[in-house]
Amino acid sequence: MPDHDRIYAQEAPSYHEMISKQQPLADVVGDIRPFSGLDVVDIGAGTGRLSVELAPDARSLVALDASGAMLRENARHLEATGARNWRTAVADHRELPLPDDSADLIVSGWSVCYLTSRNSPEWELNLERVLAEMRRVLRPGGTIILFETMGTGFETPNPPDFLLPYYAALTDRYGFSHRWLRTDYRFDDVAQAERLARFFFGDGLADRIARERLAVLPECAGVWWLHL
Repeated sequence: MPDHDRIYAQEAPSYHEMISKQQPLADVVGDIRPFSGLDVVDIGAGTGRLSVELAPDARSLVALDASGAMLRENARHLEATGARNWRTAVADHRELPLPDDSADLIVSGWSVCYLTSRNSPEWELNLERVLAEMRRVLRPGGTIILFETMGTGFETPNPPDFLLPYYAALTDRYGFSHRWLRTDYRFDDVAQAERLARFFFGDGLADRIARERLAVLPECAGVWWLHL
């Protein structure tokens, strides 16, 4: 399995090339919470999958991530939008460098899961701390929106077993609403699909792409949201 920490630290441009092959998500966010004119925080912002879509219409956007390399790539794409209402900062989800009651919307894409996998003995405490920080930063009436994987290479949800307790806690313990959607990768050709899948997902999925000649790689994602 590829080392994602190394990828996030050393190969941010290749990561962004891969995620650029997925559909935009601004409409999904906007259907849950219209974000025009809001102060938005994107935690685990990475190279800007959500930041770049939300910043042009937001009042302000703060992009936070544990990787400075990912944020530098994020900033490059944010600058290309022409927006000037944003900033980035390196941060841990469990200790956000933001004042109390300073945001209307917090989004996080494919990020909280790294702290809340069942493989971590402290996953429940981590989730509690992350959500407490989000609540602290949000104003009354604020909204949390989380995107997480429901299975890459699958046409219907097939979430990893090690994330099931986290997903159940969001709905059963913390009161989040939930639905799933397709976030397929639509690559330029089979060669690109194989190269980028091998880079991030590993040999098993890349070998399947080569064998089945897949330029479109199916993927399912879950979206969870909570209005405070």
